Amino acid sequence: MDKLRQAGCLKVRFPNRTVPGWMDVVMLNTGGGVAGGDRLDLAFGVAAGGRMTIAAQAAERFYRALAADAPSRVRTRLTVEAGAFVEWLPQETILFDRFALDRRLEVDLAADACFLGVETTVFGRTAMGERVRDGWLRDLIRVRYGGALLLHDAIRLDGDIDGALRRPAIGGGACVIATLVYVAPDASDRLDAVRKALASAEAGASVWNGMLVARVLGADNAAVRRTVVAALTTLRKDRPLPRVWLC
Repeated sequence: MDKLRQAGCLKVRFPNRTVPGWMDVVMLNTGGGVAGGDRLDLAFGVAAGGRMTIAAQAAERFYRALAADAPSRVRTRLTVEAGAFVEWLPQETILFDRFALDRRLEVDLAADACFLGVETTVFGRTAMGERVRDGWLRDLIRVRYGGALLLHDAIRLDGDIDGALRRPAIGGGACVIATLVYVAPDASDRLDAVRKALASAEAGASVWNGMLVARVLGADNAAVRRTVVAALTTLRKDRPLPRVWLC
């Protein structure tokens, strides 16, 4: 590690390496959650030939925003140089009723860099009987490879979130959405194994231009998490998940 700068509620920690050659990074939000008007900015750079796994200590919570509040704003940029591999493995994002969130994940890959990422969004804690009746979401994952745009995946929801998610063309009653992205030379070779890992869930996966994208929907976070873990295990060639995922 050459440089580290952290300020405010965002911190990173570096646990002992579990796999030789891979650096593990664990993000912490010491604020205990995100409220309306909060702004979080994260930037990670992986030098040529580096290997890094970025995880989060726990699920991130976005609380109710007041009418006068600006949306919570989260910006994450990952820059991956030639021959490097970065994994973006935060845990779930939990959205509370009347949340307002504007979030972007920007991934800039050199032409021979690799990337594995997952984002899981939970609309209300179903075990607590919660539903998100109202909210505002602008969520974007954008991946560039060698300077060219490879993926622009945008989710826009506003107003009656619960009603929108019940529509067959949007969520079909799901309240948990997970998106996995894998960019690597063997992306096509991994497709069948990933589809097998997703077989028991409401999910699908496709490959194009050296990128594999999978989406998982569900009404139960625990079930979606099991499916995500199965797919990650396949894509990570049986390397153990970060320890924080097992706590």
